[in-house]
Amino acid sequence: MMFDRPSSFALAAAALLSSFSVLPGCTVGPDYHGAPPLAEDARGAAFVRTPTAGTTATPAPREWWRALNDPQLNDLIAAALAHSPDVHIAQARLRESRAQLQSQRADALPKVSANAAALRMREPDLTALNSAGSSGSSSASSGRGPLQLYTAGFDATWEIDLFGGTRRAIEAASANTEAVDADLADTQVSLAAEVAQTYIDLRDQQTRLELARRQADTEQKMLALTQQRRERGTAADIDVERLTTQVENTRSTLIPLDAQMSDSLDRLAVLTGRAPGALDQQLAPARPLPAMPETVPIGDPSTMLQRRPDIRAAERRLASSNAQIGEHVADFFPKVTLFGDIGFSASDPGHLIRKSNFSWITAPYLQWNAFDFGRTLGSVHAAEASRDEAEARYTKTVLGALQDANSSLSRYGHQREHVVTLLKVEASATHSATLMRQRYSAGVATLIDLLDTQRQEFSAQQNVVAGQAELLKDFVSLQKSLGIGWRAPQG
Repeated sequence: MMFDRPSSFALAAAALLSSFSVLPGCTVGPDYHGAPPLAEDARGAAFVRTPTAGTTATPAPREWWRALNDPQLNDLIAAALAHSPDVHIAQARLRESRAQLQSQRADALPKVSANAAALRMREPDLTALNSAGSSGSSSASSGRGPLQLYTAGFDATWEIDLFGGTRRAIEAASANTEAVDADLADTQVSLAAEVAQTYIDLRDQQTRLELARRQADTEQKMLALTQQRRERGTAADIDVERLTTQVENTRSTLIPLDAQMSDSLDRLAVLTGRAPGALDQQLAPARPLPAMPETVPIGDPSTMLQRRPDIRAAERRLASSNAQIGEHVADFFPKVTLFGDIGFSASDPGHLIRKSNFSWITAPYLQWNAFDFGRTLGSVHAAEASRDEAEARYTKTVLGALQDANSSLSRYGHQREHVVTLLKVEASATHSATLMRQRYSAGVATLIDLLDTQRQEFSAQQNVVAGQAELLKDFVSLQKSLGIGWRAPQG
């Protein structure tokens, strides 16, 4: 198919289009130079509240939970990161943000559409109608035959980004997508920590329940022996009543512990994306608490500030807010849109694609909202205020992260010392109870003395278990405060 040589106007239009396509343009609005420097005195080689023992300055591993050497915990966290609804929500938001970025980038390109139409019209014969009216005749004209028109073509529009408004919009959308990506990582960090703490609660409750049952069994045996001694006249009724009270007190601790175990099992099931009760068979058998590592790698404040997902999200939202200022500033300036259309039109569809039926049009279109009575200026001021808010939120996030890490280190260090003290108390209480049982069997100690030492031994054992569980949860909180436990998104 051959066309006529383009006219001088067509060549001029093509040259104009080419010049606009290579025009670099300027980008209005403030350029982003990174987040403001904060807390320089806290970016040293060590945290302020680093314990004197139990930690090292080596970087913390991403999958910190493996240091606890508990395969069931590893499986639960892996299941939660794969199937938790919270993770799925964050992943969907990331996909949505990426799609919005793709759409924003497409706005910088021409919009091309195809069109086709078939028109058929019949109109009256005006000459015949006029003749009939003048002669007074009532006969009507049959009119002319129907008109037919067939068209097909393409049209395109392109708003030239002369002042960078579209580029700023893409910059803002890109930074926002990176912030949503960091939100996903933050969800993973929180989820891994919550699963670990709930699992530790479950094993703590199971261990304390087992201790209470053993204590109740021992006291029940003592009650039976004392009842036999009363029947023989060597024990008083008050001794039987005291032991009965002790047995019932110990048994009363079993019910709330059993209820707490059910809550922990259901919570773990939901965290891993399953219905309550789905993990009962797997986790109901009692197991000891996970093994606490001797030393904990914590890295340094600078590494922590770079790694925490919530800080990265706050910084990216600051960058997005900064770019949105330029997006609104560009509205002060004229907008140039190029419009073009090529097509064919004919009264016979068989003759549609012929050079004689070819037509084209190009039209540069200038639009400038010169007098908007402050609307654009108000939008710019609003964007600047939003940028200032994002900067303040970034500052708050950084300072909160430093506080979180130092507080977690302080709690962890003090709890380690507390557990050492509790272990000493337990050893002393156990030794005292053993000696008192020997004295009671020899008849040189009263039942009251024996019950008192047993209560102290049982209390010391419960305190050790609770203290060790709290130390493990402080370890988990420390890992969360360091911002580890997230995985890079796929795709």
